[in-house]
Amino acid sequence: KREQVDDDNKKEYCAVQFDSADDTKKALERKIAGHENAIATAKEAIETLTQEIAALTSGIKELDKSVAEATEQRKEENAEYKDLMASDSAAKEVLAFAKNRLNKFYNPKLYKAPPKNELTREGRIEASLSGTEPPTAAPGGIANTGIAALLQLSSDKVAPPPPPESWDAYSKKSGDGNGVIAMIDLLVKDLDKEMTEAETQEKEDQKDYETMMAESAEKRKTDSQTLAEKESQKADMEAELQAQTEGKAAAEKELSATLEYIASLHSECDWLIQYYEVRKEARTGDIDSIVKAKAILSGADYSLVQTRAHTFLRRGVA
Repeated sequence: KREQVDDDNKKEYCAVQFDSADDTKKALERKIAGHENAIATAKEAIETLTQEIAALTSGIKELDKSVAEATEQRKEENAEYKDLMASDSAAKEVLAFAKNRLNKFYNPKLYKAPPKNELTREGRIEASLSGTEPPTAAPGGIANTGIAALLQLSSDKVAPPPPPESWDAYSKKSGDGNGVIAMIDLLVKDLDKEMTEAETQEKEDQKDYETMMAESAEKRKTDSQTLAEKESQKADMEAELQAQTEGKAAAEKELSATLEYIASLHSECDWLIQYYEVRKEARTGDIDSIVKAKAILSGADYSLVQTRAHTFLRRGVA
């Protein structure tokens, strides 16, 4: 009976341990599967973020490049505008000077004499002593016209006629003079039109450039913020991937130990579980035979006493 109690206790112990170990095994397998899913998700997220970061970085570089190119183009356009305005202004001065000289000959009433020099105190003293005013200095500039500089006119402009060798070359015919003056007025009008169009175009170009700069600055700010967020998210996902990888490794190590424990339980319990019923029946038969033998020894009349030898009882119980 004591051996049977030991077998019963051992069988119950084995059953409890197998159930517990199996529950642990299943829980660890679920845990490992969870880690694997989390690892796959983290890797996918990192790959997506890497692509997005590369696209944002490339976009910012392209934006900076386009801004630099637009700035260089705006500088060139502005320089061309200033050159044109200076050239046309100089041309208008030349034409105004020529017109005034023609008016002196053809339309004296419209002629504007150059302003007289205002004498200094010393000049006035000298004039009073000599009785004559000092000579008026030549205006200077190009051919003593008073025009300091003249940029080359564009090829599509008609240059004013060259000055005559002497004013005697002109005949006193107002029709001819007015025709030349009218041509000069037409040239000045064309120059004014060109300058007005250039000024309008310059203002529009500058406005477009400033709008582009403002939009580019806002986009760069937004993209830079998004890039910083993406990089932070990527760093978090890489940390998560590391944690999940380490968690999986720990769970796999624990599962390996659990499987080893289950294997040891099989070594310890399989024989007992397999032959538990046979051993139990054998012990029951032995107990019955012992009881009957005791009855015979006590004088009881039994018609048949059978004894059975049970080799399993001779085996030790673990």
